[in-house]
Amino acid sequence: MYKVAVIPGDGTGPEQVNEGLKVLEAAQEKFNFKMETVEYDLGGERYLRSGDILLEHELEELKNFDAIFLGAIGHPDVKPGILEKGLLLELRFKLDQYINLRPVKLYPGVYTPIKDKEPQDIDFVIVRENTESLYSGAGGFMRKDTPQEIAVQESINTRYGVERCLRYAYDYCRTKRQRKKLTLCGKTNVLTYSADLWMRVFEELGLSYPEVERDYAHVDAIVMWMVKNPEWFDVIVTDNMFGDIITDLGAMIQGGMGIAAGGNIHPGRVSMFEPIGGSAPKYTGQGIINPLASICAGAMMLDFFGETEAAESIEQAVGDVCKNKLESLNAGAMGYSTSEVGDLVVESL
Repeated sequence: MYKVAVIPGDGTGPEQVNEGLKVLEAAQEKFNFKMETVEYDLGGERYLRSGDILLEHELEELKNFDAIFLGAIGHPDVKPGILEKGLLLELRFKLDQYINLRPVKLYPGVYTPIKDKEPQDIDFVIVRENTESLYSGAGGFMRKDTPQEIAVQESINTRYGVERCLRYAYDYCRTKRQRKKLTLCGKTNVLTYSADLWMRVFEELGLSYPEVERDYAHVDAIVMWMVKNPEWFDVIVTDNMFGDIITDLGAMIQGGMGIAAGGNIHPGRVSMFEPIGGSAPKYTGQGIINPLASICAGAMMLDFFGETEAAESIEQAVGDVCKNKLESLNAGAMGYSTSEVGDLVVESL
């Protein structure tokens, strides 16, 4: 029995979550496990009603779940940054979800803007450090709103944070991937201190993983090669800022936000799984949003639980639907409604 907190969120988030839960329910029946879900009303609508984003008792309750299944956060009537910082980053930081895991996988039948690339060419994973770097909030202003204003934003990288992220990446590469190649993405020619720390720990830990091939590339080279030669990559590990950027590029080369899922993970503790796209408010209630990213997030959550066979079967079902059913991954152009796409995945499963 797994306890899962469900946060449908804003915009099309609830529609996506409904289909994700539909597929998870089918997986429970087929693979003989149980999930108990509790829904939390967190997001833009709640904030507009009450001014509350995430209350302390809600945070404490969430710590008692095995995982959080998230829809999407973002409301057109809420100033950008309020919900992102007050809810998403607050959950990641307070629950110490120090890994952001982003598979970049091109499914059969899915269009990629990269010419002549096939599913076997785009199949890698990005491991992003999720609680430090520029997102730590260190910095401030001097002489604000004057011609002499100074803004300082500091990138915080601790040995503890860097090492646990790299160790997760090495372990993931060794246990989950066939090629077992780990690429560190950084900027050692410019970021004198933080990049040096990452590189030293990367090399030191690598001695304990002789079966994992080690590689390094500057972040600017990474984004070029992700487009030109994505088949070079197996697992990429990087810091919070660079990871935020290259994961969105990864989503585009795998077919777009409609298929891209991610996990915010602390091994052995409550972790959060979500489609990485936004709330897409302009599509709310129309039944045309693509739910496959939410369904894939559910598969990631099952893999986190150790329900590997169920997770792999959902992935295979998504691939089958992409190859044989959908006309496009774009909202309104799939050839099916949101709920019908969920039904197709259940049928294939």
